[in-house]
Amino acid sequence: MRTGVVVVTYNSAGVIGSCLDSCGGLPVVVVDNASTDETCREVRERSHVQLISNATNRGFAGAVNQGVAAHNTELILLLNPDVRLETSIGGLETACSQDNTAAAAGQLRDEQGNAQAGFALRRFPTPWSLIFETLGINRLAPANPVNRRYRCLDADLSRDQEAEQPAGAFLLFRRDVWQQLGGFDTQFAPVWFEDVDFCRRVHNLGMKIQYVASVTARHQGGHSVAKLEWACRELCWYASLLKYASKHYRPYAYRGVSAAVVLASTFRAGRVMVRERSFRPITVYARIARLAGRSCLIGRVDEIQCWTALNKRVM
Repeated sequence: MRTGVVVVTYNSAGVIGSCLDSCGGLPVVVVDNASTDETCREVRERSHVQLISNATNRGFAGAVNQGVAAHNTELILLLNPDVRLETSIGGLETACSQDNTAAAAGQLRDEQGNAQAGFALRRFPTPWSLIFETLGINRLAPANPVNRRYRCLDADLSRDQEAEQPAGAFLLFRRDVWQQLGGFDTQFAPVWFEDVDFCRRVHNLGMKIQYVASVTARHQGGHSVAKLEWACRELCWYASLLKYASKHYRPYAYRGVSAAVVLASTFRAGRVMVRERSFRPITVYARIARLAGRSCLIGRVDEIQCWTALNKRVM
């Protein structure tokens, strides 16, 4: 078999069955990050699927690396548990056989069958796109040119094309490239920006990623992330954003992104406090602002402050 499938789960009992059933005869490894629901039972009911059950949550990147290491196939298909294949993946395999191509992605569709524009394909985030994102400008004015370029809102998702950053929810990549890059970067833990970083490093090697519109899958979206508690989601997203910016931007650009996070945290603390009728958002966003402020001063992410922000309990 040329391709093996890796699925990372976290409390995914409601969707993992249909995902696995859609994989047909492909060898599948499911890496479960300490689910507390019936995810592992659902997986064990399918004898052809190998389950790696982690006692603790090792993060998405770490779990992906576990799954890839458990396969011996030439190609790896990374699927989110809320994705169901609709077609053969032969078109993706063919694309990965092209010269200098490291990965390929198909078209993700929502439950109504519409292409998931703005999510399935994106360009690499620039400092300005992350600044607009953190300040909420992209949400308030989604048609602004920075957001249109970042989310590929100008792209025709019905045609094949080269891609910068297809979603990691449905991504085929070559094992030898994964090995050359040292796998997914586990500093992006527990989640967010690890797939963006992987694609960025593929391009830094001078290799291509192809988008194949005829290969399709249905995608529910946000399944596992929605299971994270609100404060954890906010802390993880901002921390991973700052890590990505620190790794890929020059210090002056990184400081701009960090300053935007400080400003955004101030605004969001007040708005969420009123909405939730609680002072807890002040604690959460103050922690984010301290991390971003410290990182802004030194021109790179403060790993100690980052660890403290993610691991100290929020009261």
